[in-house]
Amino acid sequence: MRLIQLSRESLHFPPPEMALREPNGLLAMGGDLSPARLLSAYNSGIFPWFSPGDPILWWSPDPRAVLLPENFHLSRSMKRFHQRSPYRVTMNHAFAGVIEGCASQRDEGTWITFEVKRAWLRLFELGHAHSIEVWHQDDLVGGMYGLSLGKMFCGESMFSRKENASKTALLVFCQHFLRHQGVLVDCQVINPHTASLGAQEIGRVDYLRYVQELASQSVGVECWQKQTLF
Repeated sequence: MRLIQLSRESLHFPPPEMALREPNGLLAMGGDLSPARLLSAYNSGIFPWFSPGDPILWWSPDPRAVLLPENFHLSRSMKRFHQRSPYRVTMNHAFAGVIEGCASQRDEGTWITFEVKRAWLRLFELGHAHSIEVWHQDDLVGGMYGLSLGKMFCGESMFSRKENASKTALLVFCQHFLRHQGVLVDCQVINPHTASLGAQEIGRVDYLRYVQELASQSVGVECWQKQTLF
């Protein structure tokens, strides 16, 4: 199989099944990060990821990492910490601050470029992207952001500046998402951190089936309103 070159004139993506096996899931290159193209990509089980100076690369890996909110793994130590939590958790109060926090993380800053930030801020302005913020007093100490897709949430990145801040963001979000009949959190590619919190790998065929079934369903607008979660 060969890597597909996208044009700026068409929002069409090749089928995810055409993705390369090595590197795992690389499907296409080029195009842009317009809201229409990003929404087309996520609705097709595809996401962008690339390094500064490289062309935009589009991925659909097999297997895919997902987290069912009810399967969030709450360790004993995290449970004790959360019961005495010093944090306050909000939604959509500081999207720009969250994406900046994620970009400043050593392992994330290689791909959250100015272009990526601008694209996600536009998705936020349009009501498609959302952030979960963790505050210690008045300081933003952790959070996560991603894209709502019906009863799915496509998580992009998280950051933590204090103990258990990113874990708190995901825990509180999963509880909130479940209350609004949310079904699945897309974690893209498994890593030790997300695996320790309950993420698991499923085949791309199964993931695409989730997208097809859940993207057209609704959790209700109140799920994504600006609010305090914890």
